[in-house]
Amino acid sequence: MKAVIIEDELLLARDLEERINQLSKEIEVVERLPSLKTARRWFMQNIQPDLLFMDIQLADGLSFGLFDEFELSCPVIFITAYDEYAIRAFKVNGIGYLLKPVSNEDLARAIDRALLYAGRNASGPGALRELMQVLKMPGQPSMYKQQFIVQQRHQWIPVKAADIACFVKDTLNYLICFNGDKFILDYATLEEVEELLDPAIFYRANRQYIIHIDAIQSVKPHENQKLTLTLRAPLKSEVDISREKAPAFKKWLDR
Repeated sequence: MKAVIIEDELLLARDLEERINQLSKEIEVVERLPSLKTARRWFMQNIQPDLLFMDIQLADGLSFGLFDEFELSCPVIFITAYDEYAIRAFKVNGIGYLLKPVSNEDLARAIDRALLYAGRNASGPGALRELMQVLKMPGQPSMYKQQFIVQQRHQWIPVKAADIACFVKDTLNYLICFNGDKFILDYATLEEVEELLDPAIFYRANRQYIIHIDAIQSVKPHENQKLTLTLRAPLKSEVDISREKAPAFKKWLDR
């Protein structure tokens, strides 16, 4: 199994390679890359490895940028000093998210996941999602947000994500529950909210709406290939989906 390390701290990269060699004879580190720039050059000239060990905050930017530039399907073990990128990491092939300093026990567990991934002959994001379900242990907390705290009459009250029919961008950002209750969200943008939600349950329909799959009453196709969703009562709102997003939405809904 060929592996590449992307880490801008030379000593940490060397130490990581030594520990990988000690923990698994099945993984061969073929390259250490110290920056986004060198990583881009390497991926332009080489086929992707079987496994990536990747820091997130490099000296010249976030390593997530590589997923925008290259079609990477190999599993990634993220090793970082920051915990705020976990959800984003698992949306781009992440099978491990380790916080520095990394213990040998955590590293060994992540390597075992990588070997399991390879053993299942998995490829692509669909197989990765399947693997993550296999690896999820009973009682393990979800990596997605389970509830939101909102203000009502000078009180804070929790609203479970499962009770939210949609998120709406208007003058302010709101969440609307299945029972019709509407609350102001303490988030500046819907993009921030979207990062926190389970993409199997919530779909970003357009700039104004993120919708829960159970909130959809019907879908009306148009001649121009756009779609109009009607949300269930008491919402009864109509939500448009562009021609460009329509195929992806149909695939998301038809599971």
